[in-house]
Amino acid sequence: MNSPNDKFKLNNGVEIPCIGFGTWQAPDGQTAVDAVRYAVELGYRHIDTAAIYGNEKSVGKAIAESETDRKELFITTKLWNTERGYDTTLKAFEKSIQKLGLEYLDLYLIHWPANKENTEKINSDTWKAFEKLYKDGLIRSIGVSNFLPHHLQPLLDTAEIIPAVNQIEYHPGYTQSEAVEFCKSNNILIQAWSPLGSGRLLQDPGLTEIAEKYNKSVAQLCIKWCLQNDTLPLPKSVTPQRIAENIRIFDFTISETDMKVINQISDLGGSGLHPDKVDF
Repeated sequence: MNSPNDKFKLNNGVEIPCIGFGTWQAPDGQTAVDAVRYAVELGYRHIDTAAIYGNEKSVGKAIAESETDRKELFITTKLWNTERGYDTTLKAFEKSIQKLGLEYLDLYLIHWPANKENTEKINSDTWKAFEKLYKDGLIRSIGVSNFLPHHLQPLLDTAEIIPAVNQIEYHPGYTQSEAVEFCKSNNILIQAWSPLGSGRLLQDPGLTEIAEKYNKSVAQLCIKWCLQNDTLPLPKSVTPQRIAENIRIFDFTISETDMKVINQISDLGGSGLHPDKVDF
């Protein structure tokens, strides 16, 4: 990957820009509008939001105000947990698309797998609604988020359409190798949320030492590391300097030796959010 416009090809042939701009914790209002608009000006073409973030309207406003053609942008949002199920999913999608002010989505994700009762049926019914929206041409690609192999396999057993993406927590010190290998073997792209460990990695001495070798920040090192591991990073920030810094990662390559060192870091900066244990 040599530029933010380089793309991964999803399993349905749709191309997705190789770095995304995350909007989690970007408050609804002018802050989020300005952050997304600035990101697009800098060259980000892939914007990731979610219903639960509460900022879909602001993301939509930034897209509308952008001078970039809609067809050049790749917009993702996610279904929240309270809206799972066939009919409720269809209604939730309609709300999201209206808030975003868009005619179609590039990617729609189930935000978290069901984890209490009737989990397989709930996930399957929700996915059937996703498949309908996809077949109706309202979404270019569909996927999941925070699904582990024991959530994915039952879904694959009943699905007509294989998820194109699984968006999971992924960063140095928290690589979820079992989920990554399962997805790669099923041609499902891994997107990395929290590629900087929500900032927890930025002061790590080992990562700092490696980053300094390349005259880069730890944030830039972590984002590049994701890409070199064939995962799609979704760094997020509302600070102009950091938004710009996070996309300046295409002018260096991490050596094989340093990749191995970073890959072997253990237990560093995980959020503690486990799909089987979250209670929201």
